[in-house]
Formats: sequence, C-alpha cells, structure tokens
Amino acid sequence: MPNKNWSKLNSLQLGRYAEYYAKMEFASYGFEVYTSEVDNHGIDFIAKSKSGRFLEIQVKSVRRSNYVFMQKEKWNIDNSDIYLSLLLFEDGKLPETYLVPASAWKVPNDLLCDKDYEGLKSKPEYGLNLSKKNMHILKPFNFEEVLESLLEDDKRLVK
Repeated sequence: MPNKNWSKLNSLQLGRYAEYYAKMEFASYGFEVYTSEVDNHGIDFIAKSKSGRFLEIQVKSVRRSNYVFMQKEKWNIDNSDIYLSLLLFEDGKLPETYLVPASAWKVPNDLLCDKDYEGLKSKPEYGLNLSKKNMHILKPFNFEEVLESLLEDDKRLVK
C-alpha cells in the first residue's frame, strides 16, 4: 500500500508518481506501455491496445482544485488518439483518475478552457479549470469508464 501523504511530496515527485500510476493503470487493463526518454512533444507515454491502436498520453497531477493546461502547439484536438490522464491527489486517499480525450476541447465549457492570449506573451493553451463547481463536468471522464469504452471499441476491431 502506498504512502498517501501526498502533501509531503514536491511537485516533481508527485508528477513522477502520477506518471507511474497512470502507466500501471493502463498496464492493468492489458495495454502495452511505452515510455519516451524525452517529453518534448507534450506526450508522457504511449499505450498500445490489443488491436494495435496507439494512444498518446499526457499526464497531469493536481493536489487540489487548480488549473492545468497543455500548449496548443503540443495538443492536437483533432487527433482521436491523444488523451489527458488526470490524477487528483488528496492526502489519505488514492488518486482520483480521469481520462480526457483531446477532442473534448472541441466544445469548450466551464471545465474545458480554450485560451488564445492574443497580444500577450503567454502561448495559446487548452486548460482544465478544476474547481468544485466544475467537478460534475469532469465525472464522465472517469478513467475506468472511458477506458472500458475504449476496450469495447477495441474488441470490435479485433473480431
């Protein structure tokens, strides 16, 4: 059983733990997991399904309500094989896990943000506004439910 005192970990340690945790979640569902040595394209690892479909996974870890983002130049919302694996950490509990397809940002809402920052220094980004009032919008992206749906699609492809 892991130590669940997440507040004792610094941001780098928590992020690294989240990546390993996400990889193990995919592996537990029968995916082959491939790690890249360099994360310069916004993708932390690749998960290959039994049908041979490759999913590109970006992992984000959050301790509390917060805002996380992906630069638009590294986050292609037109690619149906790109996913955000989001892990929410609260002391004393295992992380809550979510799997959000990049294509979800095609329809921004209170949770899924699309920011261009025209005329500003910040680069354009897609983000998640993680607040208590937006958590109900995140629920459909529960990791297990999204992955089960992907596996059902995979079964149809393998047959």
